[in-house]
Order: sequence, then structure tokens, then C-alpha cells
Amino acid sequence: MAITAADVNKLRQQTGAGMMDCKKALVETDGDFEAAVDVLRKKGQKVAAKRGDNEAKEGVIFAQTTNDGKSGVVLKLNCETDFVAKNDDFRSFVQSIVDIAISNMPANADALLALAYDDKLSVSEKITEQIGVIGEKLEISGLATVKADKVVAYNHPGNQLASLVGLNMDGGDELAEAGRQVAMQVAAMNPIALNKDQVDAETISRELEVGKELAIQEGKPAEMAEKIAQGRLNKFFKENTLLSQSFVRDNKQTVEQFLNSTQNGLTVIEYQRLSLS
Repeated sequence: MAITAADVNKLRQQTGAGMMDCKKALVETDGDFEAAVDVLRKKGQKVAAKRGDNEAKEGVIFAQTTNDGKSGVVLKLNCETDFVAKNDDFRSFVQSIVDIAISNMPANADALLALAYDDKLSVSEKITEQIGVIGEKLEISGLATVKADKVVAYNHPGNQLASLVGLNMDGGDELAEAGRQVAMQVAAMNPIALNKDQVDAETISRELEVGKELAIQEGKPAEMAEKIAQGRLNKFFKENTLLSQSFVRDNKQTVEQFLNSTQNGLTVIEYQRLSLS
């Protein structure tokens, strides 16, 4: 049967595949639209298999909150080249997956991949389809969620870095802006934990050992080296845990002090950060 330009365009609109690929699929299936979709999906599977060992180090990261501001998602979807990462169609595709994540708040990437993308494909199947369209390996390499009384998202320009901050109370624009400032702090300073109580024992042990060894190398006696190591550990906590860090916009106060000055008792209960590097 004759394949019309309208048929080709319809298939292209649904799948995102190139015009020639859509026309070939329709010709191959004698104009059967559903069969042509399957042909393009299988092409994606073949490309995915061929590119499975390729490195996907580029990509985009989007953070977004629900309309009520009580939950947030940050998602990282990788591709192979910066050219694809900057493509508007690719970014729209990533946004569509973020929207699904926001609506369902999946526990992890595997749970997100199993969700329905539309009435025909799962998220995983849609990504495979897009691999065939784009010709690059694509993969979700990061997904994190936050739930709190107030969740604030920050997307760094370029979409290679994003963060979420969950506050213990909601109080309108002023608290939302404070949350945004802390989310920017998280993005810039990359804290390892919320406070010293959340730093794992292995990290603490390593920092103490390094601090003690440095003191001994400096000629300090062993009993003094222990105290020096503890002092260096306290400095490590101050520099690397969010609430104890110096607030970037006013280093005369800590993040904890900044939040408390905004609203008595205001604090962060959880945060997430994803980056490409």
C-alpha cells in the first residue's frame, strides 16, 4: 500500500524516530502502524545491545517537587555525548520521566523503570525505544526522593547538578527561600552528612587515624596526638556536615544558625544531591 507523509509523521510523533526510519518501518510492515512501532522498538533493542558496553558519562539531572511541596525527586539520566545531553528533545524526554517519578514516588530506579510510561510501554521499554531513536546508550544512574513538611529543589544551570532539601516546617515564601539557599549550599559544598551523628563509623575511624598519624609525623607525643586527632575530626565535621558548615552567603554563621535565624527551630531533616562528576 502507498505510505503517505501523514502516516510517516504520525509514527514519528509517537516514537520520536527519524523520518526515514519511520518510512522504512511502515514499508516493511505494509502500512501496519502498530507493527511499525514494534519494528522501531526492536531496532532500539538491537542498538541497546550493541552499545551496552559503551560509557554513558554525559546526561542531565533534574530536581522537581510535587505541587504541594511535600515531596521531591532528583533524577539523573545518562547518555554518551554532550551533544545529546543539550538536545531539547532529549531534555523533554528526561522531563517526562521525572513527571512519572513525581506522580509515583518510586523507591528506587528499578521501581521507576517498571512503571508505565504510557498505555503501551514501561519506562524501561521507552528508554530502549529512545536508544534506537538517538543511537546512544541511555541509562538512569541516579534517583533520589525526599519527603518533608517542605521540600525545595535546586537545579544548577546546565542541569549537571541538582539537589533537594527537606525542611521540618512550612512557612510560606521566606522559608521556601531559606530552603533554596540551603539547597544551593548542598550543591556547592557537597556535604557528606546532615550532621556529625550521621557520619558513618568507618569515616570517623579513618579521619582519627589520619589525624593521629599526621600529628606523630609532626613530632607530637602519642598522648598529645590523640587529642590533636580529635580536634582535627571536629574540624572535619564542621567542614563536611551540612548543618555545621559555614553558610556560603554569610560565613560568620553556620547553616544551622542561618536556618534558626530565619525561623526559630527551622532545620533540615533530609537532603539529596546528584551530579554528573
